[in-house]
Amino acid sequence: QVQLVESGGGLVQAGGSLRLSCAASGRTASIYAMGWFRRAPGKEREFVSTINWSGGSTAYADSVKGRFTISRDNAKKTVYLQMNRLKPEDTAVYYCKATTRITISTTYDYWGQGTQVTVSS
Repeated sequence: QVQLVESGGGLVQAGGSLRLSCAASGRTASIYAMGWFRRAPGKEREFVSTINWSGGSTAYADSVKGRFTISRDNAKKTVYLQMNRLKPEDTAVYYCKATTRITISTTYDYWGQGTQVTVSS
């Protein structure tokens, strides 16, 4: 199993910045990608960003491109989401996800408990 602990959420004014962290523990050797999702009030959970654990390739939702940056620290088994130029519409609970390889064709996702990000206008 993999355990994920998120931190770094909070209240910030529009235009401000926050950095989220997600520390993984347990069977971390099986992780091949980690990412961030978010759920705004009354909306479905949506993809924000992901990073490949070995090669470091990244992907972003169009809504955050150019403002958010995902990165990882392999030694600390931690993934970060630097969020700049925050907007009120970024307000959501942010969830960390770790995708692990079970077999060559099977994966399993682990989720963190979520951290609240609130952007005031």
